[in-house]
Amino acid sequence: MPTVVVMDVSLSMTRPVSVEGSEEYQRKHLAAHGLTMLFEHMATNYKLEFTALVVFSSLWELMVPFTRDYNTLQVVLVTDGCLGIGRGSLRHSLATHSQRSDSNRFPLPFPFPSKLYVMCMANLEELQSTDSLDCLERLIDLNNGEGQIFTIDGPLCLKNVQSMFGKLIDLAYTPFHAVLKCGHLTSDVQVFPRPEPFIIDEEIDPIPKAINTDLEIVGFVDIADISSPPVLSRHLVLPIALNREGDEVGPGITDDTEDENSANQIAGKIPNFCVLLHGSLKVEGMVALVQLGPEWYGMLYSQADSKKKSNLMMSLFEPGPEPLPWLGKMAQLGPISDAKENPYGEDDNKSPFPLQPKNKRSYAQNVTVWIKPSGLQTDVQKILRNARKLPEKTQTFYKELNRLRKAALAFGFLELLKGVADMLERECTLLPDTAHPDAAFQLTHAAQQLKVASTGASEYAAYDHNIAPLQTDFSGSSTERM
Repeated sequence: MPTVVVMDVSLSMTRPVSVEGSEEYQRKHLAAHGLTMLFEHMATNYKLEFTALVVFSSLWELMVPFTRDYNTLQVVLVTDGCLGIGRGSLRHSLATHSQRSDSNRFPLPFPFPSKLYVMCMANLEELQSTDSLDCLERLIDLNNGEGQIFTIDGPLCLKNVQSMFGKLIDLAYTPFHAVLKCGHLTSDVQVFPRPEPFIIDEEIDPIPKAINTDLEIVGFVDIADISSPPVLSRHLVLPIALNREGDEVGPGITDDTEDENSANQIAGKIPNFCVLLHGSLKVEGMVALVQLGPEWYGMLYSQADSKKKSNLMMSLFEPGPEPLPWLGKMAQLGPISDAKENPYGEDDNKSPFPLQPKNKRSYAQNVTVWIKPSGLQTDVQKILRNARKLPEKTQTFYKELNRLRKAALAFGFLELLKGVADMLERECTLLPDTAHPDAAFQLTHAAQQLKVASTGASEYAAYDHNIAPLQTDFSGSSTERM
């Protein structure tokens, strides 16, 4: 997850800090020392992280831009907690937050998923003496609660600044190392970016679920069968090479230094299961299903960056026994050898997926849905058109009438039934003298049935009840003509 470092360089950051036995430091010097520690950690252990640096006071300036675009960011704000005074200060901006227009909206919440970490060049007692801590906490709240405030424990000195940035590194920038297993084959890997814990919204007492450090491959599926499934996140899977003495060489990332190049050359000569898996998935056009935890699965696959370069990726499915409905329950999948006959056919010309559901899906039913007023208007007009062609359209008239009646009862739209009944009575009074006598009887009968259904207090108001054509002395002759 890329990082934006936002450093406060206002005048208050130049306040001196007395450090015993050394030269005089300013707060901005302590901030620079902490950021240097953070960047050195990224250069050593988090090499794929992209970082941008922005400085600000009354104006802002982009010092180091990103080299790539991202949808999700981590923002590290380094400040001394002084909110400023007057128009444009943080205190004034938060006080007038609810009064801002859309054209002058507050930057928070960001229009993308993000975490905001505030690194204060001050201790907790100093922040609590003013309203600075409350305002900084409100920034976290405005960012949907995603983030944390870090303060210096004890007096302001280089050691305590290092300790504070160390807590940030442990929280957000610790590499995620895991063991990829497939039977007796194993490989130490690094997953980047670090997978975030997932909270299931449906649970009464939601508990964050974190993936295991043992990633067990449970099977392989054709890419065509897995299709393009919904995923929570996507991650690079990088092999961690070990030299003969068992020391960690690194995740195979090239560097400009000769030591790094020689280490990577040594690592490239050591057989690695992760490299074997990546090549096999790429050549065979398959994905590997991997178990991340109890009833939690993901998939490993090869994704090409260009014609010559590809990476081993891992996508995380939503937790549950059946994350992909067209595959069924993951625990019930098995090898082809267990089947009585090859489910893919002798010539590999068919597939057992997608599985057909036992129950017919609701969207496959002939259900009446009114999303817009025009849809309802069309159904009512269809009934009126058939009403004017009675008795020739008797069957079609009652079919459309019963369809509208059931939909109105299902939605509790009883006023619609009474309204259509009034329309049918009006159509009856507008019938020409040349109209068939049966038309008047059928319209009056249909209107009465709809009025009874609109009360909801009769057996004729039941959902399963259908309005049948009225049997009259003219019904037989009209049927003959039809």
